[in-house]
Amino acid sequence: STQSTGNYITRTQAVKKLQLTLPDFRKICILKGIYPHEPKKKRKLAKGSSAPKTFYYVKDIQYLAHEPLLQKFAETKVFVKKVKKALGRDELDTVQRVRENKPHYTLDHIVKERYPNFADAIKDLDDALSLIFLFSTMPRQGKVQPGIINKCRILAVEFMHYVIAARCLKKVFISIKGIYVQVEIDGNEISWIIPHQFTTPPPSNIDFKVMLSFL
Repeated sequence: STQSTGNYITRTQAVKKLQLTLPDFRKICILKGIYPHEPKKKRKLAKGSSAPKTFYYVKDIQYLAHEPLLQKFAETKVFVKKVKKALGRDELDTVQRVRENKPHYTLDHIVKERYPNFADAIKDLDDALSLIFLFSTMPRQGKVQPGIINKCRILAVEFMHYVIAARCLKKVFISIKGIYVQVEIDGNEISWIIPHQFTTPPPSNIDFKVMLSFL
């Protein structure tokens, strides 16, 4: 049964098993499409404790354990330590040398894994468009790098040009949250929201690192 207590693992246990920091664990889960699950026997799993705990399927964490990006995350961790150590000793030559060997990685294999064909990518476009249009309206003086905002603005404009050229617009309506837009591409209905152009600064309690991982 999927509800067996042996099928679940706490987030703390998962982070320890994968030897990741919590931010890196969140990032890899977002990239791979792994989400928490609420067990029916949560109290039993928590051994009677009422403290809030997040649970994942054991099979999902085992699946993550084989992800090549984990090695890159480990290399990045070592890289950051070396830079901090050299900076602390004011060894600028060492800092420059270490930075030249900064670990790099691509997400190509994950994109191909999650979206093996064009139709799969189209079906999951809703949230991606909502995020792109949200970040395209962000103020330049904020927590998000201007380069990311500019890229989102370009992507938003280019996609709207595609909508015009393809004549695939189906519905538009305005709500208090923003402008809802629906298009149809290859028989798939895609809906997203374009925020209103207000000058209100983004809330300070938002974790932009998590949002940028989704982006």
